[in-house]
Amino acid sequence: MGRKYVAIGAILSLLSVAIGAFGAHALKSVLDESAQKTYETGVQYHMVHSLGILIAALLANQWGESRKLLWSMRLLFIGIVLFSGSLYVLSITGVKILGAITPFGGIAFIAGWILLATAALQRK
Repeated sequence: MGRKYVAIGAILSLLSVAIGAFGAHALKSVLDESAQKTYETGVQYHMVHSLGILIAALLANQWGESRKLLWSMRLLFIGIVLFSGSLYVLSITGVKILGAITPFGGIAFIAGWILLATAALQRK
């Protein structure tokens, strides 16, 4: 379980850097200041939660398989897709309804971190 998610976390981290660079260079002249800030927020959360997946995966490698760690990684991934993904699309397209999806990604982030903390606290 852990090796696969280490790779996923690394790929997501790579993507966050690439998406951030794309926004800083290719989109800088296209997006207004508000849209640029929205895009940057998506990148920041993408980066942090990609590292969260890496941390949980490395812990799974060290501690052994755990449903809590597995679901932590899954929820952090879902959070990246919903939270950061909706902010990327919202900032580029201006489709405001996508803002309604963003909080669900935030909830997934929170739940993922709670599960990671619970896995650590219940570790024997």
